[in-house]
Amino acid sequence: MALLITDECINCDVCEPECPNDAISQGEEFYVIDPARCTECVGHFETSQCVEVCPVECILVDPERQESQDTLMKRFQLLTGDPATGN
Repeated sequence: MALLITDECINCDVCEPECPNDAISQGEEFYVIDPARCTECVGHFETSQCVEVCPVECILVDPERQESQDTLMKRFQLLTGDPATGN
């Protein structure tokens, strides 16, 4: 499951630099997460770093993106060029 930033975002700028996959960027009204780059920090950290630092708790699991830990790990491997992918 990729994460989603809700419209409760206050544009505090603390989540963007914490994302190891560069999945977070400034949207038109508030920050957004690119689901093609979000691994929920699988492969990098035990917990999602953006969720950990968000002061208003506006980062949630995206109900439209039901993904397994295996899928998130495969995405991590593709994004990082991890040798387990065979690249």
